[in-house]
Amino acid sequence: MSTTTTEAPKVQHSLKPSADVQKYDYSNLTPYQHPPETKESLPWSELVTLDLEDFDRPGGKERLAKQLEHAVHHIGFFYVKNFGLTDEQVQQQFTLAKAFFELPVEEKEKHEVDYANADYNGWRRPGRRPTGTAFDNIEIFNIPKFTPDFEGRYTYPELLQAHLPEIKTFQRALHNNVVLPLLRLFAIVLQLPDEDYLVNQHTFEKKSEDHFRYMIYHPRTEDEWKAADYGKAGGHTDLGTVTLLFRQPVAGLQILGEDGNWTWVSAQPGTITVNLADTISHLTGGWLKSSVHRVVAPPADQREYNRTGLLYFARPHNDTVLLPITDSPVLQKAGVKPRFEGNVTMEQWVKAKQTLQLNPKIAEERYAKNGDGTVEVLAGFKDQKYK
Repeated sequence: MSTTTTEAPKVQHSLKPSADVQKYDYSNLTPYQHPPETKESLPWSELVTLDLEDFDRPGGKERLAKQLEHAVHHIGFFYVKNFGLTDEQVQQQFTLAKAFFELPVEEKEKHEVDYANADYNGWRRPGRRPTGTAFDNIEIFNIPKFTPDFEGRYTYPELLQAHLPEIKTFQRALHNNVVLPLLRLFAIVLQLPDEDYLVNQHTFEKKSEDHFRYMIYHPRTEDEWKAADYGKAGGHTDLGTVTLLFRQPVAGLQILGEDGNWTWVSAQPGTITVNLADTISHLTGGWLKSSVHRVVAPPADQREYNRTGLLYFARPHNDTVLLPITDSPVLQKAGVKPRFEGNVTMEQWVKAKQTLQLNPKIAEERYAKNGDGTVEVLAGFKDQKYK
């Protein structure tokens, strides 16, 4: 499998001259350390692991696609390993995430998300969304693609300015080394005549809302977790194509199975956890499963720790029309139907769903209007709350 990690591409988001690069050198930052894994016995999900080193070997793509068949149709979650990034590169990104979240609020809020316009890039402060009778404990910083469409639109604290070349290399490697091979595997599973059909909708250079994320779940007291119903009401699907989540030992991520039961996702060394999301499901009339998942209170022996995450969200080009693929024998046999009333583009879908995600009052009003636990996101497609 080819990689993109040997040479940093030209950075579009330019480094400000005022940024003190030496000050923010990794040797001057406190290294991130993973918390210890839980000792509790939990009902863990049984997920397949794809070895991406097999991709370019003779017959490798076909073997990997066969491994994926059940997971992408029935579960929506799996692991990948050997994805062309070193342990050092991953560790550096966790260290940057740690350092960023430790910055003063006064610094972070200079780069805050534009909530009203559903623009998710930048810093999202914790405590914006009600969870039970409490508020969320989630803090996020989203970084868009380093392409001309986004150049100059966002600002970064000096800490991140000093490391934009590495962030860009890391982001691009995830796209090339993980997302694109997976899209080719999905095409094989769907028996598409063109293996690059989905790849051609996800080229990095064309405008799309892919982004790399630093994320942290802050610890809560027992009373706070109780008020938040231990996170049980937070079941949701992601809105893009696939989400990549780097190993995080603090347990909390759960998957809703076809049997209606929630199981925990374990932290497998050297892997990225992948989940399928709404857009790939729209493009296949629901055949590829957008997985319902949630993050609940960690086991008691991990509740004192921050739960820090590195994620990458892949999405197709903004002008992609979200209609089911027509030349897949698999989808033809399944008789899939469009999930929207009329043609909806990816740009419209992102704006509609992110409006609900970023504006709790709007979401609450629209859920209340339906009164059945569902909300119409766009053009007849309904989302719902999962518990």
